Amino acid sequence: MHLRIEGHTLPGRHCGPGPGFHGVSGIEVAVQRKDRPTELLDPQPGDAPTVTWILPCTFTADGELRGPYVQNRLGGRFVYLSWLGRQPQEAASRMFRRAKLMLADVPPEVLTEARRRGALAGRLALTDAKGHPLCGRVVPPAVVWSAGEPSET
Repeated sequence: MHLRIEGHTLPGRHCGPGPGFHGVSGIEVAVQRKDRPTELLDPQPGDAPTVTWILPCTFTADGELRGPYVQNRLGGRFVYLSWLGRQPQEAASRMFRRAKLMLADVPPEVLTEARRRGALAGRLALTDAKGHPLCGRVVPPAVVWSAGEPSET
């Protein structure tokens, strides 16, 4: 079984300051490993046309997804997309925000079909309404879940 995350409409490599946002350069996005905030899978540039990660996972006997990139905290299972970048005075990149793709909000019929087909796919825009990197809880309709690969649906 695998979970495919496909992002589009990225914010760019630089986002200027705005209300509640300090501005960041050298923007990249990656998937965070479970319980290891500094261990990131395949960082992608913030100006890429699309980004894709394929995450190994399994279903538990009770039908929940588990895997090395599936977090499990209060509020349910999710995958973290971590944004990296630096402010003008910083020499090195660091995580400055995260988006939580909430797996509990995958429609049950999609999850059942994904289990049958061996693949679950989530597709989402990675820029928020202010033009900044997407952050916070991400649920439908901001993420579209499907069974199998996006090209199959």
